[in-house]
Amino acid sequence: MIRVVLFDLDGVIRHFDPARVVDIETRHGLQPGTLAGTAFAAPLIDEVTTGRIARAEWISRIGGLVGDHSAAEEWGAQTWSVDEALLELSDGIRAAGLTTAVLTNGTDTIAAELMTSGIADRVDAIFNSADIGFTKPDVRAFQHVLDALDVRGEEVFFTDDSPAKLTGAARLSMHTHHFTTVGELRDRLDEAGVPLR
Repeated sequence: MIRVVLFDLDGVIRHFDPARVVDIETRHGLQPGTLAGTAFAAPLIDEVTTGRIARAEWISRIGGLVGDHSAAEEWGAQTWSVDEALLELSDGIRAAGLTTAVLTNGTDTIAAELMTSGIADRVDAIFNSADIGFTKPDVRAFQHVLDALDVRGEEVFFTDDSPAKLTGAARLSMHTHHFTTVGELRDRLDEAGVPLR
């Protein structure tokens, strides 16, 4: 029986506007994809998402690598939107007596970001790779969640917008779902026997 529904953060609960990134790059004379390509390339992304460097240092290094610190700062200060329908789904799952949580490959500022946005109030727990020291899909990141919540893999339903991130969860017998829409997720949860209110 499923006791926990575990959500990825970016691409599931919160969303960034790709047009905004294009605008930043265009105004700063950078080729499209330069900022994200630099920010999310190894080993830099691994250092920030495992807590070896702070987010501020990450942004500074991106600026140095692309040769434009102001572009990197603007990129790092982007606003994002919250999927209210997804949070309402989380509310319904919690109302039915189950636990909901977030597992994100994040930076050291995730806790503050989710607190100020209200997301933290709509889930029972937040797990951040920068605190854990391991990123999805590493099995150790998922095992940390299981240990913290005192549940077995088969008692957890995990959804992520990146299929590659599901592998570690599947190895621990978690129910996994490639997230595309809230409606489809709701259907998969229903099929898995998760009570929804």
